[in-house]
Amino acid sequence: MIYIWVQSYRGDNLKKVGALFLMVFFAIIVLPAFITSFVGDSQINQQEDIGKNINNKVESDNKENIKVIKVLNAQTGEIMELEFEEYIKGVLAAEMPASFEIEALKAQAVAARTYAIKKMNQKGSEDLKGADISTDPSRGQAYLSKEELKKKWGENFYTYYDKIARAVEETKNQIMTYEEEPIEAVFHSTSAGITQSAKDVWEVDVPYLKSVESTGDEEAPSFEYETVLSKQEVYRLLKDKYPDLVIQDLMQQIQIIERNSGGYIKKIQIGNKLLSGEEIRKLFNLRSSCFAIKEEGDNLIFTTKGYGHGAGMSQYGANSMAKQGKDYQEILTHYYQGVQIKEINEIEENILKSE
Repeated sequence: MIYIWVQSYRGDNLKKVGALFLMVFFAIIVLPAFITSFVGDSQINQQEDIGKNINNKVESDNKENIKVIKVLNAQTGEIMELEFEEYIKGVLAAEMPASFEIEALKAQAVAARTYAIKKMNQKGSEDLKGADISTDPSRGQAYLSKEELKKKWGENFYTYYDKIARAVEETKNQIMTYEEEPIEAVFHSTSAGITQSAKDVWEVDVPYLKSVESTGDEEAPSFEYETVLSKQEVYRLLKDKYPDLVIQDLMQQIQIIERNSGGYIKKIQIGNKLLSGEEIRKLFNLRSSCFAIKEEGDNLIFTTKGYGHGAGMSQYGANSMAKQGKDYQEILTHYYQGVQIKEINEIEENILKSE
């Protein structure tokens, strides 16, 4: 009986010890591992959720910051939706030689950006088919894609495009304003040594588009140019445009009535018509309204000075100023009198539409 009891006692104790060992093992090894695994997975999932939220926010913010401009391709009729600052690069590359000084390029970038913003605010006309602006320079600004620039620049593409990109990026979001509004940032290739006021060109007084001196334009390859037209062609163009024109002796009945201080023609009498110099420039496809006329046999020779309408910034004048050490802000405030250079978001939240 005693032996059986002892054996029973020992068996019970071994069971208790085994059970105790299992409890200790569970408490020390299994439970912490389980807890760690559970909490760890939870934390990882939480971190992944946070990461996703951050990524979503960044993507959302990026979408909100992408400004789109709708551009009518004048050649194809297609409406291109372009990221705004990338569009400005294409305009700058098309409108100004990439070989120009970097400060002149920066000035042109700000002018191009301002011009585009003004057009976007005007919401486009019916002939733009819902676009903000056209690639036709007569109705908007010239524009070239990267593919077109590669063909134009060839092996110089990367050098020139990096320079263009730098000019745009270092002036990003900057526009010119007058009384807190974007200005009409018109520009032209070459002046006749002095720019024209808006009143001279369009008979509208614009306070920031005054006539100013422009040095260095005479160095431009297009500063002086001869356009030769036959008398018959001149007469035909005049009659097509003005059917009620009465003229007998063409050369004898052309008389320059008035020039402005820069030498641009303000008024010219042709037969019974009193016309502006700008009307004649466009009609005969002349480079400038600063011109002289001479007769040579059956032809009329128009000798022009400058290239373009002559109002706002002269591009060759801007390049000359940059060569003299002027920065883009000095260039802009010279050609656009009384303007301020501001960030787009400083003047109006909805000034640039986001599509």
